[in-house]
Amino acid sequence: MKYRVRIDLFFESEANAQSLVDCAKHLSDKAVSINEGKDNEEIGYIDCHLCGHDEGKPCKPIERLEVRELAI
Repeated sequence: MKYRVRIDLFFESEANAQSLVDCAKHLSDKAVSINEGKDNEEIGYIDCHLCGHDEGKPCKPIERLEVRELAI
């Protein structure tokens, strides 16, 4: 059994968003993925993007980090 944390927040400030990403990255070395390398794998990740949905625009990726234990 694992503890799973999901957070989906919007910020007006890029600095606030980056602060949360940095905090999550700091903890990511303690995170694990489930069934990595198998058909039913669940890979932990941190995803930051510029969301344009409030203006009817698409999202633009900024940064993504995946938690992987196996070298692929």
